[in-house]
Amino acid sequence: MIGTAAAVFLLMNGRIMGASGLLGGVVDGSRKGAARSEALWFLAGLIGAPLLWHLFRGAPPTQLTSNVAVLIAAGLCVGFGTRLANGCTSGHGVCGISRLSVRGITATVFYLVAGAVTVLVFRQMLGVI
Repeated sequence: MIGTAAAVFLLMNGRIMGASGLLGGVVDGSRKGAARSEALWFLAGLIGAPLLWHLFRGAPPTQLTSNVAVLIAAGLCVGFGTRLANGCTSGHGVCGISRLSVRGITATVFYLVAGAVTVLVFRQMLGVI
């Protein structure tokens, strides 16, 4: 669904979807007028579609923690990483790789390696997860 949304957005607007960039532009005020309205509608769809799915089909089983502090810390880490990497993992993975963007491919390689190392350390060495 993300790939289809990215392709439609690119074909209809001639711009990369970049959900984190759309959100960042709304938050920092750099998107004005029609671009702001477009970003808000797109973000509403990103939030609304899963809510509708949940309403009609129910939530899938997850391993999500109930520890609110962990959820907040994880969200802050994701937000920081997204700004640091000039995009989110799905943005680089779907939009960057499909356009053969060196930055997107490099970011995707690095976050996959970082994820593998993190799991190795936390699961195998520390026994935390």
